[in-house]
Amino acid sequence: MPNIKPVSDLRNYSEVLQDVAEGSPVFLTKNGRGKYAILDMQDYEKTLATIRLMNELEKGRRSGETKGWLTLEDVERNLGIADE
Repeated sequence: MPNIKPVSDLRNYSEVLQDVAEGSPVFLTKNGRGKYAILDMQDYEKTLATIRLMNELEKGRRSGETKGWLTLEDVERNLGIADE
């Protein structure tokens, strides 16, 4: 169950921060609508790593579509692991 609190609870920020844990962010609302999320640092770093990975995968997909896809044999040869 998501931990949702009004942003006004930040007056007692130490209590709000106690509820933040890895895999359990606290969502803050303003005027009844979602406004902010407080994440554990490890969750934040995982999110950034996921975004970077997705961007690299997208670059690879675009490259394959514009420059052509490599065969498995081409990849193995480029990596120096081709069977001889």
